[in-house]
Parts: sequence; C-alpha cells; structure tokens
Amino acid sequence: MASVEVSLKEMMTGVEGSLGAAVVDYTSGMALGTLGGGKDLDLTIASAGNTDVVRAKVRTMETLGLKSRIEDILITLANQYHLIRLVTGRNGNGLFLYLVLDKDRSNLAMARHQLKRVEEKLEV
Repeated sequence: MASVEVSLKEMMTGVEGSLGAAVVDYTSGMALGTLGGGKDLDLTIASAGNTDVVRAKVRTMETLGLKSRIEDILITLANQYHLIRLVTGRNGNGLFLYLVLDKDRSNLAMARHQLKRVEEKLEV
C-alpha cells in the first residue's frame, strides 16, 4: 500500500510529460496532496474545479440509472491532457487521482495504465 505522497511521486515520475498531480476528495473539493504545477497550473484550483466535473458525471449516471462505474475522465486541451481517475476500493470512496500531462511529450495509454496501478496501491 502507498501513501498519498508516494502515489503523487509515482504519478509524476511514472509518466513522461507529467506536469502536475493531485489526490482529491471530491466530497469536499479539497486536494489531499499535490505535486508539480506552477504559476500556469494551480493544482489546488484545478482540483476544486475538477471536483465539479466528477460530481456532475456521477449525478448524471445516477439519473440515467447506469450501474457501471467511472474508470477515468479525459479532458483534452490544445496542449495538455487532464486525466481524472476515480479511486475505488475500501479506502478510496470519494477520491480521485488527477494528472496533467504535456500533450506533445506524453503517452496517454501509458498514463492511464500508470494511474490504474497507483490507484490499486493507494492507502489513505
């Protein structure tokens, strides 16, 4: 099992082109931890904003009666990927992993694979 800090490091170092990472509680909108980012990428604000995205998708699925679970949500910008992976398992309910990637330097399939690995080991 991995802590939030270890998970953030694995997210950032495990995927080439990573710009920032966060572990977020979407019930409160608060980031439990962040790594990376900068003046053009405030991970605290991005985490709170993406909480609204996750909540909206969860509500929509409930309204539609969909019983499947969300694995990940991808937001594609001109030069970045914003990847959100909901954490499942006994300790992860209400959490998501958030990873921002440089679109030109990263491999989206590898990023999804790495987030899945991190999610499986995360212990909060």
